[in-house]
Amino acid sequence: MYNLCTALVARHQRSQTRLPIMSGKRDGRFAASVGAVTCIDFSPVYPYNYAVTASTRVIIYDAHTRKPITTLSRFKDKAYSGTFRIDGKLLVAGGENGFVFDPKSQTLLRQLKGHERPVHTTRFSPSKMHVLSGSDDATVRWWDVTAGEQVFRLEGHTDYVRSSACSPSSPDTWATGDHPCTMTLDHGAPVEATVFLPGGSLLATAGGTEIRIWSMLAGGRLLARLANHQKTVTSLAVAQSAGPAAVSAPRLISGSLDAHVKVYELDAFKVTHVSKYPAPVMSVAISANAALLAVGMADGQLSVRKHSHNKGPAGGGPAKAKKVWKSTLTAASYRYFVRGTTEKPSKDDVRISQPGMRRLAPYDHMLRHFQRVPCPSVPYRAALDAALATEQVEVVANLLEELAARSGLFAALGGRDAQGLLPLLTHLVKHLSDPRHSDLFIGIANRLLDIYAPALGVSEEVDAKLRLLRERVTLEAKLQASLVQLQGTLDPILHAALNQQPLTEE
Repeated sequence: MYNLCTALVARHQRSQTRLPIMSGKRDGRFAASVGAVTCIDFSPVYPYNYAVTASTRVIIYDAHTRKPITTLSRFKDKAYSGTFRIDGKLLVAGGENGFVFDPKSQTLLRQLKGHERPVHTTRFSPSKMHVLSGSDDATVRWWDVTAGEQVFRLEGHTDYVRSSACSPSSPDTWATGDHPCTMTLDHGAPVEATVFLPGGSLLATAGGTEIRIWSMLAGGRLLARLANHQKTVTSLAVAQSAGPAAVSAPRLISGSLDAHVKVYELDAFKVTHVSKYPAPVMSVAISANAALLAVGMADGQLSVRKHSHNKGPAGGGPAKAKKVWKSTLTAASYRYFVRGTTEKPSKDDVRISQPGMRRLAPYDHMLRHFQRVPCPSVPYRAALDAALATEQVEVVANLLEELAARSGLFAALGGRDAQGLLPLLTHLVKHLSDPRHSDLFIGIANRLLDIYAPALGVSEEVDAKLRLLRERVTLEAKLQASLVQLQGTLDPILHAALNQQPLTEE
């Protein structure tokens, strides 16, 4: 007997046969793992990213790019049943224990320890604060996520618990083991998957080659048997209508080891679409907006297909005209900031020119990019050469002060040959006596003598500039001495003039 006790007891051990893995992408398929893809779950909120459970990992894929964005690999053995919370902010998965993750930061928030055997099914409750787990120890447990503790334990199963589902009409009704049992349903084969149909009054179970539909309102009465697969049905999913304006009705989707995925309409439970896959199908899931269908296979392949909307009526008539959506012009849209750029002025308009963007000088550009090269001394020397080429004393002085603030003076002054040293010496000879920058330039001259003293006598041009610099320094020193002497002579005269009493008129 394979019964359902307000829920299901699934005993069948699924096939884990590995087939050769395809590399790369083809027809929306790509290799997701080296093991079978046992569970796929879409986030209930936009952008509807999906979690793929395979082997020892749970991988979260971006719904738009279909590339992995997060990998959860804190499992000692195989991972099972990675499913999102109703708000998409947390994810719970089974393994040797139950695990609660933050999929954004990959942080392990809780370990739900208590089961004696691997946990094969885990799901968040609609209340967000509780988790239901089913294990091979034939128990179902209810956990408080906030405290990380078990609230109660449900016994009554006689074999492995491999599937669970929550009723969309009642958050307290689950299709998994409960005690005491409120309803017992005999599927007749090991139960592989369970899912409530929209409204919560009907329950679909998969076991063997059949899908059975049960009425919960009629006390678990069997309504239909769907025997459209040739091998074991491994997974079920429900495709909701995509929004209130959608014309498509909800559908039931099934995957099987016969490598087929079939779609059923829910009025007469007839097959409307069939898809063939290259390997046995282990899991099926569809996004909340019914736009993406994900299929996991036993050889590790993951197929993600985008839903093609109906382009016309079923009879092949003319396609319906699509409604053109026009966005509102608000400050949140790009068009708001570029509006009016294509307008032409009339003859009566006054045109106000807008200055263009100021371009950086070569020396400023080199200073901004000094961190992008392995050796910062190269752009430092180049920036100083570019400033010297302007022949503007203020530009050179400001650049030297900036290099001193960055501790880059030695890098900019050193490593120069005769041709690189001559412009700098020429500038010092010309502006050394400038009272605004004399202190700075005298310090630079001292540094140059310290650096290049061993190289004196190598270049006649450099030696000539150094002799000229020495003469200029000597002349400046004599001038300063004369000024000091003159100042000493003028000080008593000025002091006496200031102390003289002013004349008063009679």
